[in-house]
Amino acid sequence: MTRKQITVIVIVLAISGYLYSLPVKGLIKPKDAKATEGHVNGSQPSSTVRNVTVEDVSSPAKTAIGAALAARINDLEGQLKNTSGDADKLVIEKQLAKQWDDDNQPAPSAFYYQAIAQKESTFDNWMNAGNHFNEAFKSTQDTAVQPAFIENAIGAYKNAVKLKPEDLGAKTGLGIAYVNQTSLGITDPNGGSPMQGIMLLLDVVKQDPNNRNANLNLGLFAMKSGQYEKAVARFKTVIAQKAEVEPYFYLAESYKQLGMKKEAIDAYQKCKEMIPDPIVGQKIDQYIKELKN
Repeated sequence: MTRKQITVIVIVLAISGYLYSLPVKGLIKPKDAKATEGHVNGSQPSSTVRNVTVEDVSSPAKTAIGAALAARINDLEGQLKNTSGDADKLVIEKQLAKQWDDDNQPAPSAFYYQAIAQKESTFDNWMNAGNHFNEAFKSTQDTAVQPAFIENAIGAYKNAVKLKPEDLGAKTGLGIAYVNQTSLGITDPNGGSPMQGIMLLLDVVKQDPNNRNANLNLGLFAMKSGQYEKAVARFKTVIAQKAEVEPYFYLAESYKQLGMKKEAIDAYQKCKEMIPDPIVGQKIDQYIKELKN
């Protein structure tokens, strides 16, 4: 397992404690009515989105990666500051985006990919920006910056969709961003509701039933709305394509919420087998022990 994969599961474990305390606003829980998967009541009132810059997210990211890795970033930032001309800046921005990516810091990487896309407006560049902003949203619990990540993700994916209207990856990313924004009490000022997001994801799996990203996120949204049976089905679809830690962990959590202890323990055990990290393994052992008691 790579360092990035271990980082993903550490994040998953960190967010598990509040996964259910932050339901996506507007998602109907089964007890509320004839809920369909991820059905919504409508959009929520929009709140003010704070302006967030690459400088705002770079400082904590440097602390996270340590002085040695930050030194390379500081050097590139100094070069960028002293460079004039879009072409020359673009070269350094690409280096910074990749360096932050290699250091598993999606937030500053996202801003540089956005700057690259603004200079070279290609589908791949806008997808890179959108994907990293969505990842940055998922990777942080800082509610002060999350709205900006989602707003920028939506903007990036909209540009990608304009360039390739039928691309399933772009539709998936935009759908995820539309639903995520409702958990923060914001709405896209130019249109885009949580229902629209769910419909985009459902359209993706209609065209590609095994689509990993769409199924994984439909499963997560089902969990947040208390629809654990549907969540289980989504995660099993993902795992059938490729057994990975993240869907197995969410599958275990869903089984736990359904009171299916044996199934939950089995899924947690699968997670542990995939993670060569003793600290994460100890955390999973704790979850299993709680289920056995």
